[in-house]
Amino acid sequence: MKYYTLDTEEKKLVEELDRNEFIDISDSTEKSRYQEYARSTLSKNRNINIRLSERDLQKIKIKAAEKGIPYQTLAASILHQCSNTQ
Repeated sequence: MKYYTLDTEEKKLVEELDRNEFIDISDSTEKSRYQEYARSTLSKNRNINIRLSERDLQKIKIKAAEKGIPYQTLAASILHQCSNTQ
């Protein structure tokens, strides 16, 4: 069951993955650069408390580990994306 909608860029990425056109960035300087972009974009202004199911939290932690970022940064990024979607 699908609970989300992909935007144009995300659809393009999925199509590229399906065609094996996606290139893994193994260069640590490149990865570090994008992590710094995420840190700069997601400046901490306020703390919030939110209740999540254990299952959702574990999924977020797994995805964050796959991306090599802290799970709280990933959660903040997801919220940021949703808040800027019209």
